[in-house]
Amino acid sequence: MKILFLGSGTSTGVPVIGCDCAVCRSENPRNKRLRASVLVKSESTTILVDSCPDLRQQALCHSITAIDAVIYTHEHLDHTTGFDDMRAFCWRRTDRLPLFAGTDCLAHLRRMFAWAFSEKNTYQGYIRPDAHDHAGRPFMVGDIEVIPVPVLHATVETYGYVFRHAGRSFGYVPDIKELPAASRPLLAGLDVLAMDGLTTQEHHTHLSVADNVALMQELAPKQGLLTHCGHKVDYEEICRNLPEFMTSAYDGLEIEI
Repeated sequence: MKILFLGSGTSTGVPVIGCDCAVCRSENPRNKRLRASVLVKSESTTILVDSCPDLRQQALCHSITAIDAVIYTHEHLDHTTGFDDMRAFCWRRTDRLPLFAGTDCLAHLRRMFAWAFSEKNTYQGYIRPDAHDHAGRPFMVGDIEVIPVPVLHATVETYGYVFRHAGRSFGYVPDIKELPAASRPLLAGLDVLAMDGLTTQEHHTHLSVADNVALMQELAPKQGLLTHCGHKVDYEEICRNLPEFMTSAYDGLEIEI
């Protein structure tokens, strides 16, 4: 599998509008963060995880012209409001675009983008989702197995995901405050695990960097990555202080597992 980090930032992106902190003023390109999203690829399958508000920019930057499916972690706007930009992935399709989400997120998408889910939407130029409620159960997209991982984040139903292909594994959990006991075995011992590290201070709905490190050490992936980082996280400074098996993701990072 190849994993492409399209965005590694939190809901505001970095730099933050109107902020003149050191990270927002930084010239280091790894401190420039679009909203969080990844592309998971095998030789024959391409999966987009979340359609963030920066999707158009991300697709143009990385020459993304087609996907086989989109998977949603949860319903928050920084993970869903690039929905309409997926029209460009549908222009060359005759079939509907497979879309996978949990029960609550799918209901939210149906309300927010009712026109797309309408039975009257038959025009090939629009996004026409083939919606699947995974209800927390594993499923396949092409040759990639996808395992939903329930996590606690704010007050909404939220999932991380484990992607498995050809004996390799990648876990992606961009928004999390707490990992339920039943979900821990799903994320243990992966090849690569990317997980929420919003800030250097305690936060009420996200893992801090210290929280992330503690959980990573417990789950013991071969490689751990911070993602969904805010403007309190300076890339170079954070990387200097992470354990040897960890680093921070950045926009445009591509990993082959």
